[in-house]
This record gives sequence, structure tokens and C-alpha cells, in this order.
Amino acid sequence: MHLDLDAFFASVEQRDKPSLRGRPVVVGGVGGRGVVSTASYEARKYGVRSAMSTREARSRCPHAAFLNPRFHAYRDTSVAVMAVLRDVSPLVEPLSLDEAFVDLAPTGLASYDDDSVRAFAEEVRARVTEVTGGLTASIGIGTSKFIAKVASDLDKPAGLVVVSAGGERDLLRPMHVTVIPGVGPATAERLRRAGITTVADLENVSEDELVRLLGRAHGHGLHLLARAEDDRPVVPERETKSVSVEGTYDTDLTDRRLMEGLVSRQALNVAERLRKSGLSGRTITLKVRLHDFTNLSRSTTLNAPTDSGPTIARLARGLLGELDLTGGVRLLGVGVSGLADWIQDDLFGEEHPQDEEPVEDLPDLPDRRTWVPGMDVVHEELGRGWVWGAGRGIVTVRFETAETPPGPVRSLAADDPALTAWKHS
Repeated sequence: MHLDLDAFFASVEQRDKPSLRGRPVVVGGVGGRGVVSTASYEARKYGVRSAMSTREARSRCPHAAFLNPRFHAYRDTSVAVMAVLRDVSPLVEPLSLDEAFVDLAPTGLASYDDDSVRAFAEEVRARVTEVTGGLTASIGIGTSKFIAKVASDLDKPAGLVVVSAGGERDLLRPMHVTVIPGVGPATAERLRRAGITTVADLENVSEDELVRLLGRAHGHGLHLLARAEDDRPVVPERETKSVSVEGTYDTDLTDRRLMEGLVSRQALNVAERLRKSGLSGRTITLKVRLHDFTNLSRSTTLNAPTDSGPTIARLARGLLGELDLTGGVRLLGVGVSGLADWIQDDLFGEEHPQDEEPVEDLPDLPDRRTWVPGMDVVHEELGRGWVWGAGRGIVTVRFETAETPPGPVRSLAADDPALTAWKHS
């Protein structure tokens, strides 16, 4: 089974902000150099998608709500979902915060016929909706990870597709070759020039010919997947003592400068979480999932722990520079492990200012001391709400929460002492 939460970041924002339900919502960097992380389905109707520049998204859907990410809310929701999945099977392989594979063999189902697994999936999806406060998920079920992933994409949002054993090739044959992991724009064009555009076309090509066209590893892999042959097991991730942030993108990333900006933003979010927890770490790790679902990981270890965002960002970008990413990237993540509860103050202190890259020089990374769209706040008299926008000494707040009806909007002085950021437990 492959479960994928629908428009995850945007759906969490709509859940927690009643006035945005049913409206276009775009989550990501909100400045001119920002990048879209997730767009709600209402925004996708206007052509907004992940990895698109915020500038282009605003031109396509100017009436959308553009919000900075709130990773604490996404992490908490993801933890609840993964707990549901692990409750039904010990073999759960998270791919990111919003999707995971589940091996159904240990679930103890009396039968694995289509009706039984469909009923099981409906129960799981209902529990997911319950624990997330109303979020929906799309589920695909098949005889392999590849087929389950393809199936979960077929009927979004809130879809449930079961591919019967023996029906895998019939499902794949009419599809474009890009449905296969590893077939990005460059590979698709190379195949097109050879007269191969559908999976049926690919199935009719010999392995030797594919190896000649694409190389041994890639050609062999596509030869198997075109025939729905995928024996990869579901590999559960062990819980690690680390702090990390990652993002999955609908469209493969190919612009290295864009990837560097995303990694920098993730590094600053990791550093912020470390500081809030009173922690620091020695090992900085970069996680990358390539266009063909290959996972890569690179890490570097410092002599002493740090919680410096610019330092973590600089090291993570250095790790990114070591990798060949020409085929495209689906996921990027930055993590810090080797955690400690102290900092060696002079390791990255003022005597080495050149080692630090100013936060304001990174693309679209807001000063955390200012109000940014989407952030949670509380007012001593008006209660809890979230920032709609800010500028020219004014902050506009809509006072509502997930448990209230759509609330009123108030414009306040940006330095109003009664207004503070909401402290999350």
C-alpha cells in the first residue's frame, strides 16, 4: 500500500485556518525569490505547482493566500499519520512527511483479495482523516511498491485504487513512459527519438537495446519496470536521534541554484528547531532522492556541535555540490545528528566571520524577528490567530484557529506589545 496525503502542507494550513478552506493556498517562500512547496487543489486549477517560483505563482493566481511553511504543524500531523500506519503493520517505509509504503503481509488480513484490501484501506484512510482533523489521503494498492505508487496517483484527491494481481501490465501499457521512476525529461526525449513514448512501446524493446540507449543500470531497471517487475521490499526506518527537514516536489528539480536555495532554507529551519529544543549537533546530513527513486546521503562531521543556521546551510550546500543531479531530484532534506545540549561558543564566533553567510543573503529567508504570512500569533485581548500580511509598521492578523469559525481581521502596530508569536508545545 502507498499512502499519500493530499496537498499536505496546504491542507494543514486550510485545516488550521478556517477562512482558507475551499480557497487557493500556496505554501513556500513568499518573497520575490521564493519557491512553491505545495499548492492546494484550488490553486492547482490555475496552474500553480510545487517548485514553481512564487513570482510566477502570484501571476497565475494572485488571489491565493501565500503562506510561509509551519513545519511544526506538518511534523506533528505526520507523526500522527505514521502512528496509524505502524499500528496496522510494523513494515512502514516513510518517503517524506506526507507519504509512505506499507507492507500488508503482517496485517493479519484473512484474505488479500481486492475487496478485502479495499475495505482495509478504507478503514486506514478513515483513521488518518480522524487523527489529522480532516485531512484526506490517496491510497494505491498493488503487488509492488512501483504499482502501489502509480495507483495512488490515479485518482487524486481522496482516491483509492486497487490494482489486481495479474493486471499490472494492462494498467501500465497505455501510460506515458514518464510514469516509470527514472524517466525524467531527458530520458523521455531520448526514448521519444527512438520511437518509444508509452510503456507498451518500452515493453516491446529488448533489454540490450535499452542498455545501448540508456546505459546498463538505467536500461536494466527500465526493462524490469516496464514489465511491472519490482521486488524492492518495504524497509522500515529506525527512529534516529536527529533533527531534520525535507521536502518532496511534484516536478523533478534540475536547477542547481534553486536546489541550493531550498537546502539553505531547510538548514535554517533545522537550526531554528535545534535552538528551540536547546540542542546542537555535530553531523550535518544531506538527503537526496533522485528522479529514479535512488536515495543518496552525504554527511560531514564537525569537531564540536553547532546550532548555527548559516553554518549548517553552508555545509549542506557543499554536500550538494558533491552529487551528480543532472537527471533530476524529487526530494531534498537536511538533518543534524550527533546531538548535544551545548555549544562551543568560539568555534564559529566573531573571529571567523567569513565562515558565516548572512541569513539575509540567502534567497527569501524571512527575518524570524518579524511577522511573516502564515505564522501563528496570540494577542492578549483578541486571542489566537495568524499573520495575513505585514509591512510599513503594520501587521494584519486574522483571529481564528482550527477549532473556531472563520474569524475577524485586525490591523495592528507591528510593535504592539500585546501581540506575540504563539509558543507551540
